[in-house]
Order: sequence, then C-alpha cells, then structure tokens
Amino acid sequence: MLTFKKPEVEQFFKVFNIEDFTLSPDEKQLVYSTNLTGHYNVWAMDLPNQYPYPLTFNNQSCHGLKYDPNGKYILASFDQDGNELTQIYALPSSGGALQDVRVELEHRHMSASFSKDGDRIYYTSTKGNETYLNCYCYDLNTEKEELLVEGTDASTYLIAVSEDEESFITLRHYANTYTQAYLHQGGTSTKLTPETENQHTVDSAVFTGTDSIYLVTDYEDDFGYLAHFDLETKKFTRVSNSDMHFNDMYLDKTGNKLYLVSAKGVEDKLYTYCLENNELNEVNSPVSIIEKVVIGKSESVYLLGKNASKPANIFKKEEDGWVPLTNNRVPAVSDEDLCEPEILSYPSFDGLEIEALFFKAKEEVSNGHVILWPHGGPQSSERKFFRSYFQFLVNRGYSIFAPNFRGSSNYGLAYMKMVEGDWGHGPRLDNIHGLEWIIEKGFADRDKIFLMGGSYGGYMALLLHGRHPEYFKAVIDIFGVSNLFSFIDSVPEHWKPIMKQWVGDPVENKERLTIDSPITYLDTMTKPMLIIQGANDPRVVKKESDQIVDALKEKGRDVEYLVLEDEGHGFSKKENEIKVFRAILNFLEKHK
Repeated sequence: MLTFKKPEVEQFFKVFNIEDFTLSPDEKQLVYSTNLTGHYNVWAMDLPNQYPYPLTFNNQSCHGLKYDPNGKYILASFDQDGNELTQIYALPSSGGALQDVRVELEHRHMSASFSKDGDRIYYTSTKGNETYLNCYCYDLNTEKEELLVEGTDASTYLIAVSEDEESFITLRHYANTYTQAYLHQGGTSTKLTPETENQHTVDSAVFTGTDSIYLVTDYEDDFGYLAHFDLETKKFTRVSNSDMHFNDMYLDKTGNKLYLVSAKGVEDKLYTYCLENNELNEVNSPVSIIEKVVIGKSESVYLLGKNASKPANIFKKEEDGWVPLTNNRVPAVSDEDLCEPEILSYPSFDGLEIEALFFKAKEEVSNGHVILWPHGGPQSSERKFFRSYFQFLVNRGYSIFAPNFRGSSNYGLAYMKMVEGDWGHGPRLDNIHGLEWIIEKGFADRDKIFLMGGSYGGYMALLLHGRHPEYFKAVIDIFGVSNLFSFIDSVPEHWKPIMKQWVGDPVENKERLTIDSPITYLDTMTKPMLIIQGANDPRVVKKESDQIVDALKEKGRDVEYLVLEDEGHGFSKKENEIKVFRAILNFLEKHK
C-alpha cells in the first residue's frame, strides 16, 4: 500500500497570495499581483477564462493597481525589495516593459487614481514634503504637474476626487485614532465632520454626485458608521447606527448603491446601502476577511478576501452566490488538516475583556506546546485571515494563542486608544493574564510555552522576555523594536508627527519609555532567542535588531540572528519566507 510523507514546511509556503487587483473597463481582463513564481509580479486572466498569464517580470511587490478608464493600460506601483519607496508606472494591458509615470527613487508615491477621461492622475507623495506629504495632479498629455495641497500640520493624503474634478477630499492623519477629512472646493477647505473636542477618525469618503459625499466615521461614537455630507449646505448627517462598525466602502455608480465593509472583532461582513431608498442590507460574503471590492460598469461585484484556513482569492458575485475566479490553496494538504481558530475571551488584570484566537493542534499531532503570538501594529488585530506559518506550526503540533490585547483595532475607538502612550504596561499584562487564563483553563501547560511575534509583536516578545522570562522556553523576535528612543528617531519622516501621541515624547516621557524599552532588561533575557530582520526595513530599521543582538552576545546569551538582505518589513520572496520559517521550526524543535 502506498503511503505518503507528512507535508514538509515548504508545502505550507507554496501558497500563492494576491496583493491587489483591478478590472478592465469592459470586464474582460482581470489583473492582479501575485507570487505564482515565488516572487510578486502582475498577472492577468481573460474572463470568463481563468488561466493566468504574466504581465511583469520585475519580481517586486505591487502596492497599487488601477486600470486606465479607456482600457489601454494599467497604472501599477512598485517598491524595491521592501523599501516601501513606491513608484508609479504604466503597464500595457498585454504586458511588457514598465514605463515611468511618476518615478523619483528617493521618494514615495502613493494612492494613484485616474480622472474620468484617463488624461490625469491624482496621487500623494513624499517629494518636497517628507514629513507632511503633498497631493498632486499630473497631466499625462502635457506632462505638467499641479500641486493641489501642501501638507502642513499632519500627513495629508488625497482620498477622493469628484467626477468633474472641481472638488477633492484629503485626509489629515494626526494619529491612528485621529484623522480628519477635508473637502477642497473653489479654493476653500471644509472639514466634513462638525467641530468637536473629541478625537475621531474618518476611514473613507466618496463623491456620489456633484453635491453629495458619503463617509465612514466614528465622530462622537466608538464605532464607525455611515454619514452624509451635503456640498451645498455643508450639512453633516448620520445615516446608520454604529452596530456594524463600518471601516470601508465602495461606490456602485450604475446600481446607485454603496458596498460597505464591517470590521468588528475577528471577522468582516459585507453590506449594501441603496442611495435611492436608503435601505441597508447584509450581503453574504465568501470570506472572513474582505481586502478589496471592485464593482464593474455592469454592476458585477468582484471581491478579494481570505479565511483563516484558505489564502487570498478573488470571487465574482453571481445570482446564485459567489464564484471563485482563483483557486489558491495549500497544495497537498487537505482542508481537514488545516486549522480554524477558536474564539476565546478572558478578563485581564483590570477586568477588561480581551478576545483572542486559539489555533489548536489536533490531538494526534500535538506536542503539548503553545506559542504566544502578540500581533503587530499595535493598533491592528489578529483576525481570521490566512497565515502559512500558523498552519504549518499547528500541523507540526504547536498550538497558537493570539490575544487582541488593549490597543487592538476593530473593538472601538476607546479600546484602540488604550495603547497610545502605553506600549509596555497594559498590553504586556493583557498577554500575561491571557497566559494565566489558558493555563488555568487547560489550554496550555506552564512549562511548555514559546513566545513569538513580529513588528510590535516582536517588541512585545522582547519586552515579555525581559520582564517575564519565567513563562517561556525560548523567544522569537521578527523585526521587533528593541529601544523606543531609537525607534522614535528612526521611523519614516511622515510617521514622526504621530509619534508623541502613539508612543511618547523622548524628553517628556523619558522615564516611561525607559521602563517600556526591552533593551532595559538585558540582564533577565536569559532564554534562547532567534531574531529575524529585513535589511531594508524602513519601519523598524536594522539597527533595532543589531543593538539588542550585540548587547545580548556581549553577555554571552544564546542568540541566533538571521538578516534578510533583500527584504523590508515582511517577506516578499518565497525563498526567504521558507528560509525564515524553516529556521523557526528548527529553533522550536531544538528547544521544546
């Protein structure tokens, strides 16, 4: 009888992802960025056929795709090896060489969009204003550029332009929990939300006519809701309640409706709002997490999303349900061998209720060990989306506990604000109380716990190691912050205006930042460590990992250090992803 080997780690990483997608105006070509070859490139498929073919061969992540309204070419944005300095190029619809559109390699160009006739593009850039950003209009025919808005007191992003190009909307980003939207019209600017002393956010806004704007905001509320702004009267009107916690929306111009994404807790939901009769209805979704929606001129709806056990795919909505246009999955691994997480809830040290995901290894493969995974962000959250490394670790017998500690997104504005100015106290204790809870409830053994995190999660892994080493057998830090002082000083320029509220002031908050910096606790970092860093990381620069590795090695500690020379804040190349998580598996196996 034939027997097959247990899937190797590579099987779980031979999974294709989709970063972004766009649709030709005639809806005959679907274009998307995917890593079918192990590197990200732009691919396409001719609809209704579903066989993909490549359009680019530059092997770089794509940060945005927009189809020319006339159907001639695609506007595509790429960076270089994870440096996040995105440039804007034109790509023929049949593929081929990229043509420079807005390229200045030392600057970042973001969120490009077309005018209705396709003759102009609108975008945001760091050029000329690295701290607060500028918004531009570039004429593709005359090659002349117009400065629309110069950012002044906050990073300023262009988020919407009216069809007649007489008005546009910018978003000023004062903090992750404080953004204000402005209408620019006839040389004047008007804030879309009424005056208030309370910080709030505007997540998205769209023109639905010459005198009408809809926006998603949590103005004077804790969760996001749909609101309307009248351009003639300048009146703000609340449209929906906040039970759904909307955070994004898309206009179906032909169908005269909005598609709204609700992001509450660990899953998304999809709704429609009819602009004619003001009806709000839930729409069945094929995924747990919705990443993008595109509506064609025919009213056809296309959706990019993923589940905890299924990677990103694109779907089309038909009368009898959603039809997958791509079929990304884990090769050679059955659905039964993939893990859907349990949703847990526990009280923290001050009674605050914390929601968490628990990925439980099956009894027949479980080795009894649990990995504590504090997520990145920190104003993000662990949700029901696919992670190759979660699935392969669970397949290898490791369960994973992922709490959405205070400061996580999708639990309300007040909850998200709890991490601001408190990176290392409340969230740290939320993680520790979560460990005590899963130990008490029988989910984990006290002497069989590992610790692993990336970005802010890497910072938390380092801090938990220094403050609570007794809980962990070994620790893995993936591009984590080791020193809050050097982190504040080294972030991208357009991040710096938010740092005081987000993390703290190096002078005013010196004592707290010292207490909350992992590098303060070198003496108690005694457990084996694996530290991973991308050399091109612009967010958590290599110095953050270098300094703590050097300091620990001086003390003779057991530290392995893996640097990826062609990566930034993440893994864009399959060979690097496989290299990293094979190293992680070997590290865990050695110390379990």
